[in-house]
Amino acid sequence: MTRGILLGLAGLIALSTTVAHTHDHETSSDEPDNQNDNIVQGATLPVFKPTNIKAPFLEQFAFGWSDAWVASNATKSSADGEIFSYVGRWAVEEPHIHPGMKHDFGLVAKTPAAHHAISASLPEVVDNKDKTLVVQYEVKAQNGVECGGAYMKLLTESPKGIKFKEFSDETPYTIMFGPDKCGGTDKVHFIFRHRNPITDVYEEKHLQSAPSSKLNPLTSLYTLIVRPDQTFEVMINGEVASSGSLLENFQPPVNPPKQIDDPKDSKPANWVEEAKIPDPKARKPEDWDEDAPARILDENATKPDDWLEDEGADIPDPEATKPEDWNDEEDGDWIPPSIPNPKCQDNGCGPWTRPFISNPAYKGKWSPPLIDNPAYKGVWAPRKIPNPGYFEDLQPSSFEKISAIGFEIWTMQNDILFDNIYIGHSVEDAKALAAETWEIKYAAEKKLEEGANPPPKPELSYDWETFKKDPVGVTLEHLREFYELAREDPMNALDSRPLVTYGLTALLGLLCGLVLIVVGLMSGSSTDSDLSQVAQDKKTDGPDGGDKEGEKSSTPEGQSKEGLTQRKTNVTDSN
Repeated sequence: MTRGILLGLAGLIALSTTVAHTHDHETSSDEPDNQNDNIVQGATLPVFKPTNIKAPFLEQFAFGWSDAWVASNATKSSADGEIFSYVGRWAVEEPHIHPGMKHDFGLVAKTPAAHHAISASLPEVVDNKDKTLVVQYEVKAQNGVECGGAYMKLLTESPKGIKFKEFSDETPYTIMFGPDKCGGTDKVHFIFRHRNPITDVYEEKHLQSAPSSKLNPLTSLYTLIVRPDQTFEVMINGEVASSGSLLENFQPPVNPPKQIDDPKDSKPANWVEEAKIPDPKARKPEDWDEDAPARILDENATKPDDWLEDEGADIPDPEATKPEDWNDEEDGDWIPPSIPNPKCQDNGCGPWTRPFISNPAYKGKWSPPLIDNPAYKGVWAPRKIPNPGYFEDLQPSSFEKISAIGFEIWTMQNDILFDNIYIGHSVEDAKALAAETWEIKYAAEKKLEEGANPPPKPELSYDWETFKKDPVGVTLEHLREFYELAREDPMNALDSRPLVTYGLTALLGLLCGLVLIVVGLMSGSSTDSDLSQVAQDKKTDGPDGGDKEGEKSSTPEGQSKEGLTQRKTNVTDSN
């Protein structure tokens, strides 16, 4: 009995604990939860492994990067003549914001509000004639970007060689590709320099309708593919963001017009470009009154019956009182502040005047109507002549040869990281490299970001005070919501409706406790009855009482007594 009662009491204690926890859940719901920080800190990250993919240029900043990359010591001048130096510091390090891989290093622009420039020579010159060109790299703006570039330049081969220590915005490049964001600019650049074979002058061709940069603290993957059929694709995170033709989607166009305006031609002095002129025969009508006003008083208006001419629009505030520290001698006579007159809220107040209306006789200043100009010759344009600089290049994808790569940027935010740079001719290899690196780290970064910024928990439709006022109503409403949620996702129902969860747990504990107590009481009653019967048998069992020796009862109880007497006799005999 004692054990059953104790178990029952334990169930009731569990009930009280559950109810207390319900209240604790409400009172502690606003306390900060650091569990997600532990999840982020304890997350298992994949480990970086160098790729086996080969390309004309592939940089993962794993081994020997310091021998290949050279920071610039050059200076640059702005449009207004101000001189700047490339003082931005570079480092190769692991990311500190949402790292997606262990031991994964990248090239990082470390200095905020500074010009950065660094470049590296390609192991072999890239000649893209009749080939597909693929440029791909990762950018991780760890601190975000408010104003800064993260684009790369593929530097043009020079017979004199590239002076890497003097790399600047003046260094000739073949292609500029990558994100740029500042003020109204937010795009992924794709610019290529194209040489006019007639004039030998280079001209920058800019992609029209460039896609937005999508720079953020997670790693973004930028890919440029240019095919020998003159088509191109700009991809962000493996998805096409822009595509088209080198011959159609760039400004200025690759090929100049066949004809141009004659620079020596000029408009004749007697050339008339006015299509309309005032009618010289028109005369102002005699009844045209130029002096009539545009608006006049409405003579038909009458003062409304509820107009209060003796009431002012504002009155002294009757509830205002003079401040206790007001001194009439020093501060002057105290005047209460004015408030809008409540009598004027629905009625007009003050002197009534007639309103103005448009003057039906107003015509304004007269001017003669316009007629077609008999001397009109049309809009003048210079005559066309053959363009001496005309050419037709149907293969602009055969870019100038590329011998180096560089980053020449200005950024207000530091810690912009570059990694996994691929320059080659294989779309498949670029995809394979992305699968080995970006896809893995981006998935890990997303999990880290979600752990650091978990979605808000569903708002509870009750609070403890409401529950105390109407426990039945709140419970029934939550039972209904719990049932609807549990049909789709039981675990979500348990988590988002804690009141029902605690209630069910309390009910189960209550039932178990009561059952155990009843069972304990019933077991105790049965045991006491058996013990009483045994004691009675002991009293009647002896030489002079009870059944005669050898006489046996035909009832089960008699059999039991006989057995008990026999056991007692045996023990006595043995003694």
